[in-house]
Parts: sequence; C-alpha cells; structure tokens
Amino acid sequence: MLKLPLVLVFLSLVTACSDGNDNGSGVASPFEGYTSNIYSDAGNWLCHPDLSGSDNVCASNLDTTLVFADGTTQIEEHSVATDPEVDCFYVYPTASADAGGNSDLQEGPEEIFAALNQAARYSRFCRVFAPVYRQGTLAGIIAGVEGDRELAYGDVLDSFKHYIANSSNGRGFILIGHSQGSGHLRRLIEESIEPDDYLMQHMIAAHLLGSTVRSSEGTDIIDGLRQVGICRTNDQTGCIISYVSYRENDAFVSAGTGLFGTPKEGATAVCTHPAALSGGSAELDAYFPLENIPLIGEFIIQRADGPFANPEQAPPITTPFYKMPGFLSGECVVDQSGISYLKVSVNADPADPRADDFNGEMILQDWGLHLVDVTIGMGDLVRLGTSQAQAWLQDRD
Repeated sequence: MLKLPLVLVFLSLVTACSDGNDNGSGVASPFEGYTSNIYSDAGNWLCHPDLSGSDNVCASNLDTTLVFADGTTQIEEHSVATDPEVDCFYVYPTASADAGGNSDLQEGPEEIFAALNQAARYSRFCRVFAPVYRQGTLAGIIAGVEGDRELAYGDVLDSFKHYIANSSNGRGFILIGHSQGSGHLRRLIEESIEPDDYLMQHMIAAHLLGSTVRSSEGTDIIDGLRQVGICRTNDQTGCIISYVSYRENDAFVSAGTGLFGTPKEGATAVCTHPAALSGGSAELDAYFPLENIPLIGEFIIQRADGPFANPEQAPPITTPFYKMPGFLSGECVVDQSGISYLKVSVNADPADPRADDFNGEMILQDWGLHLVDVTIGMGDLVRLGTSQAQAWLQDRD
C-alpha cells in the first residue's frame, strides 16, 4: 500500500526536474513562462518560423549564379532545411534609415536587405529568428545624435527571452550578429547567457562579425567574459567566431587609423577566418547580392559592375545573388599598429572575362570592408555553423 504513494512522489520529482524545456539537460530555462508584449506578435520579426510566404525574409529566394574564371555559369539552388534540429538568432547591424537616434519597430528595405544577405542563408541548417528592434540609426550616426542604447539592447533581450520561453523548446542556438547587432549579442552573452547554466549549455556558438571583439593577451577567453572563448576548430562549441575585414594594403590600416580591429591595453581584436580557424590563408566563399544596399549603396565606391568585366557582352544574371569561385582569399593578420583583421586579397586575372575587383568600401574609407564583412565569408560561415550544430547535437546524444 505504501509503494504507490512513493512511486507518485518519485514521478512528481522527475517531472519537476524536467520542466522548463530542459531537453534532458537537467537544468531549467531561466525564462520559463515569459511573454513579450512586443515579440509575441510575429509581425515584429523579420524571420520567424510562424511567418509565411514573403513575410518571412529568410524564406526568400537565395538562388545564386556561379561565375567561373572562364566565364561559364552555373545555377546553385538554395535548399532550406526541412526539419532543422537547431535554431539561429540574428541581430542586424546599423541599417535603419529612420529619422532620429532610434528606429521604430517597422521594418524597412534596409533591415530586410540586411537579414536577407546576412542571416537567410543559415536556413540551410537552422530555423532563423530575426527580431525587428529599435536600433541606433544611420541618421543618428550621420547627424552625431546618440541613440538610446538601452532601448535597443532592451528589445534584443526581450526578443531573445521570448524566443527561449516560447519557441526554443530546448533546442540549441547559434547567435549571429554584425556591427551594432554583434555588440548587443556580446552584451547578451556577458549579462544573460554566461551566468546561466541552461543558456550556456544551449549556446552552440556565436558568430559576432564586424565588431571589435577582443581577447586578453595570451588567452583564448574573450575580454570581459569568463567562459566563452575563441573557436579554434570546426567542431568546437560554446565559443565565438569574430573578425573585421580590410582589403590587402589598405592605406588606413597601414597608417594605424582603421576604425575596427584596434587593440587596447592587454587585449587584441579577435580574428577567426571561418574557413581556416587554425590560421593561414584560404579562399573565401563570398555571396554577392545583385542589388545594391538600400541608402548606403549610394556611398559605396564603385570598383566593379557585377561579376563580369564587360557586363554588356556577358550573359545576364537571373538569380538575386552571384559568386565567383576562387576570386577572394583571406588571412587573419595583425598589423604593425596592432590592428587585427581578416586581410582580403583579390585573385584577379585581367585576361579572363570576370571582373577584376569588387565593391565593399564606403566613402568613409577607414571603415574598410565593413559593409561586406559577412558577404565575403557567407558560405564559409554557414558551413562552419553546420559543423558546430552537428557537433553540439552529437554531444547531446
């Protein structure tokens, strides 16, 4: 007669320990029961599994035309994972053309372009979540108006908490950010993820690009963090991928005036080539959009007009993206001034029909290739994320 009550008590304890979407980790989610007033509305997301059709930016056409050195072309069709086991959480860079220091919650062509070019291709292996947030704007930068950073970060935190509480269901996640987005995610790791066992166990990796993320000299631990370090192998998880990019022989880097990748006392900017984590030079798998960046595109130095040296005599590009296999190479280097960056080299051949250069720098040339940080390594980043996700899933078995 005493056995049944004991069994019931045991079962209740087991159930209690497994609540909170722990997915077998033994640790409950810190945001169980959380609901955001903003992000419970799918309309405040650029990418979300609950969005359908054109409402989901990350479900857009990503087919690409490969242009080879001999001028021949081939279509690469983008495939979306049918039932991915992991998620990606993306925060876009400074993109909004809204007036004032902070944007509103209405997505514009700038935010859509950013998500399409920097996050959507990760759908090869993960569900992509990309919130619209009240970021510091381009207008604020140009006018010298300081946006409310706490408002912007508050939205990122709010959307992340809502995602974990209502959509994650114990799945692992990769954080993806560029520029301002990377800064917010770096803070999220420090203030919310590292202090929590559940979130640390479920963070597969963080791809924080185009922002100066530093590590303490002589260590792989990110400056200001306690556990999260630099990714050194394709199957390493719970770590950070980060780089800023400049063209080979960039004059501003040589003069020590490059804006990104700068050192500070006792810390050097992290540079991890996504196709060569152990170091050395490797080709970059770049995906270039056929259309220009909204608004900012007017301030980009035009060095090429697409993938062909003479577009008028070349076959038309019928896909929204193109890439040129073997065209770019990169290597992580530290300049004499201490700037650590991904040095990008163009493998051009004036005798072949392909263009001999690409567009990346703005008139503000001390920014280097900031606008195309993600573009130039997109294929490599997706492959690396796939390997990290597989390694995380294997560790869970």
